[in-house]
Amino acid sequence: MNYIEIPINIISIEGDGFHLIAEGCINNKTARFVVDTGASRTVFDKSRILNYINEPDFSEKEGLSAGIGGTDISSFIFNIEELSFGDLKIKDYQAVAMDLANINTSYEMIKLPPIDGVLGGDLLRKYQAVISYRLKKIRLFPKK
Repeated sequence: MNYIEIPINIISIEGDGFHLIAEGCINNKTARFVVDTGASRTVFDKSRILNYINEPDFSEKEGLSAGIGGTDISSFIFNIEELSFGDLKIKDYQAVAMDLANINTSYEMIKLPPIDGVLGGDLLRKYQAVISYRLKKIRLFPKK
């Protein structure tokens, strides 16, 4: 069976919870993602994406998206030339951006580096992700 393994860091959040952090690349530049199996989509921080794309062509997404903590926030659709996780390369990915400042502010308060996005259910399901806490890896199964 062919699969791609991505290392994950399991970080303790205030002693009673954990976040999974995975690295990927946006247009060949390293980016940090929170792995969130409860997120319906992979999303990117609207301000931090400017580190990867000079002038993203944002178009406002219809309606509001439910954000972390249940708040409704505006989201924007744009295109990423190449999104990759390990050897998995996703070309011309139609992405969603929203303000993830609340997560990054919380991370800053507990002295963790900021995240660039949330790896969510769309990609986790498409690539049949298997998360191993024991091995500290995510396995992705690219379609042939």
